[in-house]
Amino acid sequence: MAALTFQSKVAIVTGCSSGIGLSTTLSFLSHGAKVLGIDVASFDHSIPEDLKPSFVFHQADLTLANAISDAITACKSNFGPRIDILINGAGVGDGFSSADAVTNGEWDRVISINLSVPVKLMRAVLPSMVEHQHGAIVNICSRASDSGATAGIAYTASKHGLAGATKNVAWRFRNQGIRCNAVCPGGVVTNIGKSVNMEWFDPAGFAEFQPIFGLHVSNDQGTGLPAPHIKPEDVADGILFLASEKAKKINGVLLPIDTAWSTI
Repeated sequence: MAALTFQSKVAIVTGCSSGIGLSTTLSFLSHGAKVLGIDVASFDHSIPEDLKPSFVFHQADLTLANAISDAITACKSNFGPRIDILINGAGVGDGFSSADAVTNGEWDRVISINLSVPVKLMRAVLPSMVEHQHGAIVNICSRASDSGATAGIAYTASKHGLAGATKNVAWRFRNQGIRCNAVCPGGVVTNIGKSVNMEWFDPAGFAEFQPIFGLHVSNDQGTGLPAPHIKPEDVADGILFLASEKAKKINGVLLPIDTAWSTI
């Protein structure tokens, strides 16, 4: 089987400064793609010299007005009018708040970053993809995309919504050469926990969800918190496959990358 290649392809990857987004960015670059990486945090990682011309970092908070259109402009200014691939990788966690405890601030932040921004980014890249009758979108969903027992209500709702948006885009644009899929990781070694505002932490909610995590990962003996065993690179492998021509007949799929957690 031939190796994956993304020569001459232009990809936008959000959340590129850490975790799954960083691993995906580096993998695309190593397979020949040109990448516009977007993150609200700075990009503090070295890129091999031969790949530097293929990478542009655009620092932005995509929840702000005009930020998405500015990012699209940056991509086209650096790599031309064609956008072949979108990876919606940026996301934040919630404080495991239940419906009786979630605050307006937590709900609005999680829904905005995890659902509104990905949908608006898809809206922004689709004109180019439709024009060229070709495109691949991969959204990073979650085990929480089809379970109500693995996160708080805000995160769960945001990831259920993103799963629905993935399927909607896949069906709507299936005849225009555009595919939209998602990966649904289980517990991954990333810094998403740092994105949680601990003022919103709901101990009662967490106590209900923790046994479900225990079926998937063991707890760290020091902190007592779940200790993920899936690496960002494992998820990036799935993302690259779904974005590649090897998956040209795969559309509207939610691919679990969770060592069978989703079978429960």
